[in-house]
Amino acid sequence: MAASRSNPTKLSPADAFKAHTRRSAHPALAEFAGGMSFELDPFQRTACQALEAGRGVLVCAPTGAGKTVVGEFAVHLALKEGRKCFYTTPIKALSNQKYADLCERHGSDAVGLLTGDTSINGEAQVVVMTTEVLRNMLYAGSRSLDQLGYVVMDEVHYLADRFRGAVWEEVILHLPEYVQVASLSATVSNAEEFGEWLQEVRGDTTVVVDEHRPVPLWQHMQVGSRMFDLFGGETADRELQINPNLLRHTQQLARVHLPYGGRRGGPNAKRKGPRPPRFSPPSRVEMLTSLDAAGLLPAIVFIFSRNGCDQAVAQCMRSGLRLTTEAEIDEIREVIDEHTANLPESDLAVLGFWEWREALERGLAAHHAGLLPAFKETVEELFVRGLVKAVFATETLALGINMPARTVVLERLVKFNGESHVDLSPGEYTQLTGRAGRRGIDIEGHAVVVWQPGVDPKQVAGLASTRTYPLRSSFRPGYNMAVNLVQRVGQDAARELLEQSFAQFQADRSVVGLSRRVDRNSEALTGYAESMHCHLGDFAEYFDLRRRISEREKNLARQNRQSRRAEAAKSLEKLRKGDVISVPAGRRSGLAVVIDPGLEPMGEPRPLVVTEDRWSGRLSVADFTSPVEPLGKMKLPKHVDTRSPRSRRDLASSLRNTGIEASGGRGRRRSDATDDAELATLRRALKAHPCHGCDERESHARWAERYERLRGENENLRRKVAATTHSLARSFDRIVALLTERDYLPEAGSSEGQVTQHGRRLSRLYSESDLLAAECLRVGTWRGLGPADLAAVVSSLVYESRREGLAPQVPSGPISDALAATWRLWAELEDDERRHKLDRTREPDAGFAWPVFRWARGESLEKVLTAAESSGHELSAGDFVRWCRQVIDLLDQVREVVGVADPVGSAAAKAVTAIRRGVVAAGGV
Repeated sequence: MAASRSNPTKLSPADAFKAHTRRSAHPALAEFAGGMSFELDPFQRTACQALEAGRGVLVCAPTGAGKTVVGEFAVHLALKEGRKCFYTTPIKALSNQKYADLCERHGSDAVGLLTGDTSINGEAQVVVMTTEVLRNMLYAGSRSLDQLGYVVMDEVHYLADRFRGAVWEEVILHLPEYVQVASLSATVSNAEEFGEWLQEVRGDTTVVVDEHRPVPLWQHMQVGSRMFDLFGGETADRELQINPNLLRHTQQLARVHLPYGGRRGGPNAKRKGPRPPRFSPPSRVEMLTSLDAAGLLPAIVFIFSRNGCDQAVAQCMRSGLRLTTEAEIDEIREVIDEHTANLPESDLAVLGFWEWREALERGLAAHHAGLLPAFKETVEELFVRGLVKAVFATETLALGINMPARTVVLERLVKFNGESHVDLSPGEYTQLTGRAGRRGIDIEGHAVVVWQPGVDPKQVAGLASTRTYPLRSSFRPGYNMAVNLVQRVGQDAARELLEQSFAQFQADRSVVGLSRRVDRNSEALTGYAESMHCHLGDFAEYFDLRRRISEREKNLARQNRQSRRAEAAKSLEKLRKGDVISVPAGRRSGLAVVIDPGLEPMGEPRPLVVTEDRWSGRLSVADFTSPVEPLGKMKLPKHVDTRSPRSRRDLASSLRNTGIEASGGRGRRRSDATDDAELATLRRALKAHPCHGCDERESHARWAERYERLRGENENLRRKVAATTHSLARSFDRIVALLTERDYLPEAGSSEGQVTQHGRRLSRLYSESDLLAAECLRVGTWRGLGPADLAAVVSSLVYESRREGLAPQVPSGPISDALAATWRLWAELEDDERRHKLDRTREPDAGFAWPVFRWARGESLEKVLTAAESSGHELSAGDFVRWCRQVIDLLDQVREVVGVADPVGSAAAKAVTAIRRGVVAAGGV
């Protein structure tokens, strides 16, 4: 051992023997490891050994731990054995990044790239692709699958994604048995469960779990100008303790400050004396300056708002902040020129190119889904190279892209999920902060949460220390999946395949727990029945009478409300301009004059009024407890501008001077419980029942109420058990029934084959609105449209507005007619889906029709974006390119499905050419 210490390169005899054994048992791994610049970690070695032994592997490890080494070893094995390896990723950005890495290692001749809109060397021995591309290959029976030996599924935990997760399970289920699968996942708490399923459907699979972060992560909170460690040691049970100084300091601040931007109505509103000051967190400039001084850059600052990210960069630019040297600026300019060389010079100004470039030269950037792809790629490369020091990002950056930092800052612990503002989950917190600490560069990473009143350090500690992130399947059969399964294996085998999904695997496991709860509840119900027993008679019968009386009273009250509402609605329909009415109650009570009756052909009237206190707005049936009758009439000008304060003031003055007095509305006879025969009969039966005279009647009733509540809960559990068992197969059967009705699948016993001609078309349409697109082709809705017209109409099937309530601008003529026909088809389809108890196809959204129409017609980017902004549909250049490429993707599918000899196919091909120009064609992902 002394010789070993004096010469580190010389192994002891024991270590040399171990190394020799390892090499001889796993020669491919020894060769692979010999070409690495670092020693493999134990988890990497274990996973690679499993692959070399011919087994599949599931690797779960933290972000930055080096899971991709296992995927790269699968590539090494494929090249060594003369077989193919497909390396799949969830997003195009990650595919591009991995393609570049593998080209650098193995040469561009050996590596290809397929991402839907990019095809490079697709028949290479190693092909990087998005998971959807591989799914489509499997369904099409592509010849590219010949000689396939390995599939790497990077970021396999994406199968929990509710929109795209099904693709991962489809691939896992459809891959030939002889293909070895290397699944790489972020840390999940149910890795063994997922591994068991893989073992069941793919055969021998080794599960490798490693929770060790190669670069330690320190948790902090920034409180004003001070940074505190979040934790301050461990308890005797080795549990992390929150820093007592942090707790003391934040509690003191919370007592004397309003939240940033707080209002009088907040928790401090009841204070007596002067209003407390608002708390102001440090500015972004102060934050970055202090991080720079502490040597904690580069940093990613997560903001969760595109606009917030852009504003943060602008704020830093206005302050004159610069984080780069002259030498770094020269290098930055080279990278920018390389990535943006293909951008049309005429579009640079509208793209905000010069401002974006200046920010990069100062070491600052934003990163979000609204960025132009070329801009996003530039930011990613510059950050990886350490040339950009601070990136303000939304959470999309955390999804797989290799952009680690020394420090991650979270400004808030709340994000908008598309429907509402929700707290970050422990899994999301770990995913975001996992970016901190660059392996091979940093000895430690840092996560910083910015404190403000309302943020509890205990909540942050809970997020930072939770280690339970279960992987839940989002797999559900869809229309395209159903016809592909039937076409490939037939209906019976398709049902069996769905039964093998991870979703059904998890559902069946959950039934075990539900069944146990049903048994426990049944035992409790027996005890409740004994406690409610009455010696005078059947108390369950007596309690049922009480229940029926309560329900009848509620029904009568509801009928009374509905009747009053119907009468009020009918009276509102009779109102005319100038009628003076009385609003009986609420904030708008008093006199009002009708400006516009607000008659809706398909809904209840909503009159626009001005009240005597100068308020203007629309009233609804809910504002009236009884029918409305005009109390008088006022003469009004032809055009009344209710937005003008002066106009409202004059109208209110005239209204007060009419001499009309507000009334509470006319009385009316209500249909209530006093004259209902059914209710009277039930009440008589209740009083005549023997149990009505029992001294312990109310005690028995309380037990009967518990019995009924638990019985109802148990029935729901039984239904849940029944619904969960074979749930995916039943859902598949409902889809098959609808597709058969619409002539995509033949009737049972038909000699037509597994699927019809229309079904074969549907099998090649991969879209969220796949069946609606197929219906439009089947019925001929899009026939007669020119290329730009077709692009506009097809966009409604892929586009989804970020803001609700804005009426889309639609070109009149053929486009408007085709969109209306598409909507009618959607409405019919939705009716069928409701009847078959299926998830509804998303409603078409014409919000992108006008921009893509103008672009396909040849207009400039500036004109298109300016027109969108002026109509209230603000569109970033990045969003515009992203939506254009999705339209291109669906148009390409339409072209392939119907062929260019068909007028629709020909228009689709021309539309693709017309859209794929300028910034849309300029590289990027």
